[in-house]
Amino acid sequence: MTRTGRGDPGAYLAARLPVFALAAGSVAALTGAVDRLDAVHGREPRSWRLDPERIAASFASDRLLRVSGSPVSGFAELSGFFAASDGWVRTHANYPHHRTRLLEALGLPDGSDRDAVAARITRMTAAEVEDRAAAAQAVAVRVRTEDEWAASPQGAAAASGELVSTVVHDGSSRPGPGHRSRRVPGGTPLSGVRVLDLTRVIAGPVATRTLALLGAEVLRIDPPSLPEIVVQHRDTGQGKRSALLDVRSADGRPVWDSLLAEADVVVTGYRPGALDGLLDDAPDHLVRGRVCAWGDSGPWAHRRGFDSIVQAASGIARIEGGDTPGALPAQALDHATGYLLAAGIVDALAAGHGDGRGRSVDVSLARTAAWLLRAGGRSEDPPPAAVPGPGCLVTHGDLTTARPALTEFDDYPFPARGRGGDTPAWTQLTPP
Repeated sequence: MTRTGRGDPGAYLAARLPVFALAAGSVAALTGAVDRLDAVHGREPRSWRLDPERIAASFASDRLLRVSGSPVSGFAELSGFFAASDGWVRTHANYPHHRTRLLEALGLPDGSDRDAVAARITRMTAAEVEDRAAAAQAVAVRVRTEDEWAASPQGAAAASGELVSTVVHDGSSRPGPGHRSRRVPGGTPLSGVRVLDLTRVIAGPVATRTLALLGAEVLRIDPPSLPEIVVQHRDTGQGKRSALLDVRSADGRPVWDSLLAEADVVVTGYRPGALDGLLDDAPDHLVRGRVCAWGDSGPWAHRRGFDSIVQAASGIARIEGGDTPGALPAQALDHATGYLLAAGIVDALAAGHGDGRGRSVDVSLARTAAWLLRAGGRSEDPPPAAVPGPGCLVTHGDLTTARPALTEFDDYPFPARGRGGDTPAWTQLTPP
């Protein structure tokens, strides 16, 4: 049973769009999935309490984050809104390679600053910036109204289908060797479940962090060649181990295949097609969770995207802004999509317990945005969003961040470990 806890839900994540309803709904979807899994294993139903303040803190963790007491900017110099000759664009250049590609798309030299980018964009149309960025594999979109987005082929594709899509795999009806025997009776909901985490940024890491919270052994795998934002990793890496592995190299592929053979779940967060071939020899029982920006159909299916970019393209930025585009009070598309993915994976595990068959669970930021845009309960003049109190925060060393959204858990199993500091191997880890 799930009930709402204390606090005025409208005071947290306040916005013109019903952001708190999205946040609470995604967390409730997770608790419902856990209840269904517990029922499969003959466990008693839990009594869940959804606390608006804890949920809001979890969703706004990047804004509440402190390192040695100081806040951390969530966006790099060349990320943000820029005025074009006929409207606005939003860019995302937090990663060095995305910054380099953006400057190349704009025809600017490496090392150009924000003023140079702003001056260049103001002489271009918003559509030109978007098209040149896509051609260069950079990340920038034209800021649209919700009606413009809905009328576009990519907007129509993003709004189609289920919020969480689950497909049952063909194959054997028998569980893989040792697959179910690892479950620990009477333990946490996901005790004995092994999860390979191939995700980046926020939505995917939130999903796998949630699986770790529920007791799964989560091993995040990153390619050695791709950089990561350290603070972001520390904010979303709790409860997981972290290893570097080139899964396509001659040395790395056998290691990957060995990990995959013993996995119950693989979660990926790269655009469709980026990991083709890695799951060809997956065991029949494997649950495959995937999050992407734009969905797996439509003209933008293979484009890169992030929460802020989806907000800008889908009309959310226009709704939340005034004379200039605005934004939601948190990376709510990321966090909600992460909880929805975790819920879908838990449900897939529950269903697979009976038939031994794997499932694919797919979510996208743009599909979550479509839900938010269609939902009722908009506010013409929302109050400033209330700031969650210190009781929603936890400090480990120099890092202060949000506690889990689920009040039944005071903290994650252990703080984020150093990126790449673990061996790419399964082990029931004893937290440090």
